[in-house]
Amino acid sequence: MSASPEPDRTPPADPAAAEARPRVPLAIEDWLTVIVMALLALITFANVLVRYFSNQSFAWTEEVSIFLMIVLALIAGSAAVARKRHIRIEFFADGGPPRRRRRLQRLASAMVALLFLLLAVLSARMVWDHIRWEETSPGIGVPQWWYSMWLPLISLAIAGRAIGLFIRQGRQRQDDDESP
Repeated sequence: MSASPEPDRTPPADPAAAEARPRVPLAIEDWLTVIVMALLALITFANVLVRYFSNQSFAWTEEVSIFLMIVLALIAGSAAVARKRHIRIEFFADGGPPRRRRRLQRLASAMVALLFLLLAVLSARMVWDHIRWEETSPGIGVPQWWYSMWLPLISLAIAGRAIGLFIRQGRQRQDDDESP
């Protein structure tokens, strides 16, 4: 039996490609996506089984499933920003000279960061209201802030990814965008 080859530890040939990678690993969003999807599948499957065998359902599954789907969408948004897959109009974003494309990319990253920073601030105020007024969820009656506290936290993560992308785009060489 032969030993497996040792992993290649040589630096990448293109230093700009290494510089373009985010410092915070994208595996965080990938694993969170897997975990949330697994939880959604398990909750839904358990509810289907209970409903099939007892003609009843778990009351909490719909509320928790909706919460997990919102978290999933936000985590996917964070991964999309980090991977430069956020929504854009390709006619403008991918057309024109490289300098214009770089400026539009940086403008888009700055606007995404601004949007999610604003969303984090406003949703933190909402969480504070939920805590202050002791609001409970409509389905199972747990404190509403248990659900809403994740919006400002994940919004800050998305803003952080957008700021990181903005910084990486500023460091890239001008001729990186010359390739087709």
